[in-house]
Amino acid sequence: GVAGAGSYGFQVQAMGVPAGLAVPPIQNQPIAKEGTIWMPAPPPLPNCPPGLEYLTQIDQLLIHQQMELLEILTGFEAQNKYEIKNTLGQRVYFAAEDTDCCTRNCCGPSRPFTLRIIDNLGHEVITLQRPLRCSSCCFPCCLQELEVQAPPGTPVGYIVQDWHACLPKFTIQDERKMDILKITGPCVVCSCCGDVNFEVKSVDETSTVGRISKQWTGFLKEAFTDSDNFGITFPMDLDVKMKAVMIGACFLIVSLSF
Repeated sequence: GVAGAGSYGFQVQAMGVPAGLAVPPIQNQPIAKEGTIWMPAPPPLPNCPPGLEYLTQIDQLLIHQQMELLEILTGFEAQNKYEIKNTLGQRVYFAAEDTDCCTRNCCGPSRPFTLRIIDNLGHEVITLQRPLRCSSCCFPCCLQELEVQAPPGTPVGYIVQDWHACLPKFTIQDERKMDILKITGPCVVCSCCGDVNFEVKSVDETSTVGRISKQWTGFLKEAFTDSDNFGITFPMDLDVKMKAVMIGACFLIVSLSF
């Protein structure tokens, strides 16, 4: 069996990159800071959506929002861009928001968006689509939802906000909208001088299998910019599609809470 392909259980092991595997040339990649190191591309795997092979070798991701000078100086909301890295600091993906200026600055955190995630070859491998929905617990019939596609145009899962009077809660679903995992956040989402953790749990919420964290970046950054760092942890042998959906869950939580 292939790690992460074909089931949502945790039975199989991730495959390593064979020794001596040549790293393909990097083409059409986004503009990156000098010295950016990309994670070597794993070989294609059967039953694994193209571009998700990276996730078979990863149980933790770090997401760093890039700061835009215009936004820092003027407060004008720019298109958000993110680096997605592994624990070695190698860039795995690059993510960029695709929304128009009016939507970003008029709708704020509730805005609909498309987020495009590309690999080191410049290929769009994951697309996140969030429709315009209510962000208030007073409207439980129209709460937040995000669709994850991999490859673009092929849904692999959904993140659905669950109504709760006090806690931010979400459900991770597969492409058939069957519940796979639950996410529960703290009653008060405040990043003052500490990390904010959203626990990823089994469907019955009896065991914790992962975490999505907003990491404290220091007083100046927290006070004067919206540049944030986030971490995602999940089982190594979790299905790669569900790992991709957890990435989507992180971005939905980012847009709603920070």
